[in-house]
Amino acid sequence: MTNPTTILELATTTATSKRLKRHHRTTEDDRHQSLLPGVPDHIAQLCLSLVPPTLLYSVCRSWRRLIYSPSFPPFLSLYALFLPTQTQPDLSNSVEFCSFDPISCKWQLLPAPPADPPLRFLFRHPSFISRKLPIQSVAVSGNLVVLAATDDNFLPALSQPLVFNSLSKKWARGPPLAAPRRWCAAGATRGAVYVASGVGSHYNTDVARTVEKWDLTNQRQRSWVWEKMGKLKDGKFSRDAIEAVGWRGKLCMVNVKGDAAKEGIIYDVEKDSWEEMPEGMVAGWRGPAAAMEEETIYVVDESKGSLKKYDHVKDAWVEVVENNILKGAQQVAAAGGRVCVLCADGVRITVVDVAAARQWVVDVPSGFQVAAVHILPRLSHSDFLSK
Repeated sequence: MTNPTTILELATTTATSKRLKRHHRTTEDDRHQSLLPGVPDHIAQLCLSLVPPTLLYSVCRSWRRLIYSPSFPPFLSLYALFLPTQTQPDLSNSVEFCSFDPISCKWQLLPAPPADPPLRFLFRHPSFISRKLPIQSVAVSGNLVVLAATDDNFLPALSQPLVFNSLSKKWARGPPLAAPRRWCAAGATRGAVYVASGVGSHYNTDVARTVEKWDLTNQRQRSWVWEKMGKLKDGKFSRDAIEAVGWRGKLCMVNVKGDAAKEGIIYDVEKDSWEEMPEGMVAGWRGPAAAMEEETIYVVDESKGSLKKYDHVKDAWVEVVENNILKGAQQVAAAGGRVCVLCADGVRITVVDVAAARQWVVDVPSGFQVAAVHILPRLSHSDFLSK
């Protein structure tokens, strides 16, 4: 796949439309409009692919269509799992999957996932007043993968992962898990998804120590399968929904969230072995974390509102930026030179340009809050036309 063009760089989007948008269809005349007069379209496309999509979008309709076509190098967009706010009790079990286009500054609903069997994600319950029940998902190789959640009987909601490909705009079901689970460690590295530990229908020591791998680089869906990997030494990572951060061929994780005392371990995917996390790394892991292109780990110290990056040579965390809006951060995603932070209120996403230390905010449509945020290639629309 062509490397996505970085485009998460627009000005503050606090004026973002408060409604979810669906794309408009073009007329027949619009479809046949040439890209560059007198130049064959395939050559014109090569020339225009060198121009930033933000500029192409503002010129004419044919160029707008081009930047959303499957053949044009995709720029990066935000993807989010939306939950209704508590003011909408009739939607207590609903979840929406959406994408934010940073060029048009609009949220758009993704196609609905497979309805058979129906999704029953429980994310609020009177017994858990102070927190939402997690829905765990990862981004890998241009795919959004939903791995684990709790159903309304307090059982694992998914026996198979749900997979959405951002370029084909299609959902698929992944291979069945040997032991469906929730409250697990979930992450991805080098095109493969990993789940570790967790709780099934009840706590089981074997499940709490298991690690399974699913390689998505295998394009043949019928060949998808979960492989069992080296076990954890204990079940301490089944206490919470854990982010396993893919970094330099390894998966890094801590056993609890926030700034509480914690233990950290690292899984080497090549050696299929576990090792202790370096002292400086675990000491500074004080909030949600993500890796940029699996090379640099960023973490938000949620008590201080500080975004930091990990220096593996010095085994220390270096501050990038500090802002009160980052306090209580729920989740982090990183790609294309940008770190996207889901704020404490769940209705704002702060985007940080780590090179320039610039920040701006993307607002969530009214009536919704975000359960998870990811960065993936933009949706393709062969018939796209923005008004």
